[in-house]
Amino acid sequence: MADPKKDPDAKKGGFFSDLFAPVGGFGVTFATMFRKLETEEYPEEKRPTQPRFHGRHQLNRHPDGLEKCVGCELCAWACPADAILVEGADNTEDSRFSPGERYGRVYQINYLRCIFCGLCIEACPTRALTMTNFYELADHSRGDLIFTKEQLLAPLQEGMIAAPHPMVDGMEERDYYLGKVAKATPAQETWVRNHHTEPQEGLAPSGDPVEGVDTVEHGRQATRDTTEGVRR
Repeated sequence: MADPKKDPDAKKGGFFSDLFAPVGGFGVTFATMFRKLETEEYPEEKRPTQPRFHGRHQLNRHPDGLEKCVGCELCAWACPADAILVEGADNTEDSRFSPGERYGRVYQINYLRCIFCGLCIEACPTRALTMTNFYELADHSRGDLIFTKEQLLAPLQEGMIAAPHPMVDGMEERDYYLGKVAKATPAQETWVRNHHTEPQEGLAPSGDPVEGVDTVEHGRQATRDTTEGVRR
């Protein structure tokens, strides 16, 4: 008598088993054909993403409106796709964009290269660069997918005024990172009025709308035209 463990022919089924074997392979297909499916009505209805979703980037500000980016270029060095371009410049008393010595004069992210890995935000020492929940980045032009600093800057919130302007009187660079600055002071507002025209809230210095940055209230997904700030 043949041993089933050694004879491969002994494992073969009968005629009916071979006949219905292909049908059994479609069992999962037949079982789901009559099941009710949940269809997402995108883009009319957008499902909110998870809180830690890796979407487009944002350059954050201090509570008085000064930029957190110091132009150190660590994010560009950490990027494995070489998608970030940063050029730093020195702050001056008449043109101060961030606390300390330097700021990011040029900041660009090429979303044709970006793989949304998040290594850039891990490398940022000042928490200037974060990733938002915004994911609708498709476009018809390659050039429009290279985001500039004006597009990446966070919109102005209550208590902020657009840079450049001096630091809060009596405060040093470290005081900003210790959370001692709550909002812009009357002296800073006076300096801005006397030296340059403040952009409208929600607009970049160029006057262009700041594009969508995050999931907004009530589960509504941000769009490219959203001017509301990140709520984290």
